[in-house]
Amino acid sequence: MSASYTGRFAPSPSGELHFGSLIAALGSFLRARAQQGRWRVRIEDIDPPREVPGAAARILQQLEQHGLHWDGDVLWQSQRHEAYGEALSWLQRQHHSYYCTCPRSRIQQLPDGVYDGHCRSLNHPAENAALRLKSVSPVFCFQDVLRGEIHADAALAREDFIIHRRDGLFAYNLAVVVDDHFQGITEVVRGADLIEPTVRQLTLFRQFGWQAPDYLHLPLVINPDGNKLSKQNHAAPLPAGDARPALVQALRFLGQPVGEGWRDLSQTALLEQAVDRWDLAAVPRQDASMPQ
Repeated sequence: MSASYTGRFAPSPSGELHFGSLIAALGSFLRARAQQGRWRVRIEDIDPPREVPGAAARILQQLEQHGLHWDGDVLWQSQRHEAYGEALSWLQRQHHSYYCTCPRSRIQQLPDGVYDGHCRSLNHPAENAALRLKSVSPVFCFQDVLRGEIHADAALAREDFIIHRRDGLFAYNLAVVVDDHFQGITEVVRGADLIEPTVRQLTLFRQFGWQAPDYLHLPLVINPDGNKLSKQNHAAPLPAGDARPALVQALRFLGQPVGEGWRDLSQTALLEQAVDRWDLAAVPRQDASMPQ
């Protein structure tokens, strides 16, 4: 096993895994295993209002059902509040954050809905306020391992985004960066719907002074309505039983070679073959519908 590569799959327990989730999980798994690297699993359970009871346990069962076995213990974000609090305290001591009391309705009326830094110099107290990053080192572009150079919307890149919510919950971008650093993640492989958060996460890495991982954004699965296959769009959970057909569909979606004799292979042999044949150059850059 290579000590130089560590990847991860980090689902939120807002529902069971669906085919789009499998693409992200399988892509990150194969990328790690093809380089004899580690593959971690993290459950991003820091937003209780969005969580579905039992979904976290079911997600782990689905990963095991599909032969996607992780290294080490599962990291639960719900058990990491102390680390997130320490990170926020550091940013405050460095004067890299400030409290904001602007309601969402005000921000929605701004051009493109991008926050304008209204509260930056108002010195609001913490009560009934969100904490925003004072973005002093914005990231305007980054090199995607699959897609090449990606340029961010300049206004969005400069935005002072929320790192601790008004309702007391830690923001997604903060928790992800703290955990990727803690786990030593060297490359993040995930769906292209997360390209925009990548810019913000890179900004946080820069302001913490931490080495950022590389990023590789896989194509998204599009449903018949032309929208991303997602839990919000009521995507069907992965079927129970023999996982090989779904794995073969996912491999073909990722442009990987699958021989016609796959039905003669065990699930373990199918995945071992996929690791041996993994070809990043064959992965498409365009979103596409689910293969039949």
